[in-house]
Amino acid sequence: MIRRRISPFLACLLTIAFGLVLRRFGYAVHLPFEIVKYGGSILWGAMVYWLLATALPGARRITTTSAAMIVAALVEFSRLWHMPALDAFRLTTAGALLLGRVFSPWNILAYAIGIAAALALDWALSKRERFA
Repeated sequence: MIRRRISPFLACLLTIAFGLVLRRFGYAVHLPFEIVKYGGSILWGAMVYWLLATALPGARRITTTSAAMIVAALVEFSRLWHMPALDAFRLTTAGALLLGRVFSPWNILAYAIGIAAALALDWALSKRERFA
């Protein structure tokens, strides 16, 4: 059980690090807007998967994947809801990274890609652990 928590937790930390590096330095190294914008969204979706895999180590992967998609979609749709305190939080760096600012259906697609990639990596790592 401990091993099932550590691997997703480390993957989550690495995903967060890659996302922050991409957002901070992506434009500086002349990556296209689409790579920086949607690459960050893909990594955000993967992060949600890894967080849930860490929090729910005994859950089946389909449960973790479904929950990650629901969380990601709810966060994206929450951008359509406006109230002063929430909008003020979205203007902060933490708010922009956690909740985003503007609704985009393309983000939901990017989250799904990130969640699917995390699922595939999770599955591959679990197969490797079985044969190690």
